[in-house]
Amino acid sequence: MDDFGINEMLEMQRKLQDRYKDIWETISPEIGQNKLLWMIGEIGEVIDIIKKHGGKTACEDEKLRTCLVEELADVLMYYNDVLLCYGISAEELKQSYIRKFEKNMKRW
Repeated sequence: MDDFGINEMLEMQRKLQDRYKDIWETISPEIGQNKLLWMIGEIGEVIDIIKKHGGKTACEDEKLRTCLVEELADVLMYYNDVLLCYGISAEELKQSYIRKFEKNMKRW
């Protein structure tokens, strides 16, 4: 896997959501807020690793790095759920990202 893009993540997340559709909350705009809150919880777990062990140790210690990357993957999974909940496509996100990048390049 040379490049892991948003379209690929979204497709994987759709499959995951479909597999657990009878157990998990439905993907919909009404559930988007819940997914955002879950994502923030996962971000908190990333922060805890860095806070407890420091960034350098979290990067260099193999076990901690594995935990850090796993928690970041959890963040991305909820992030993709949020995109699905609100029907945001990779192309729409890309265009918005480019506009924001260009704006920030001129900001300071």
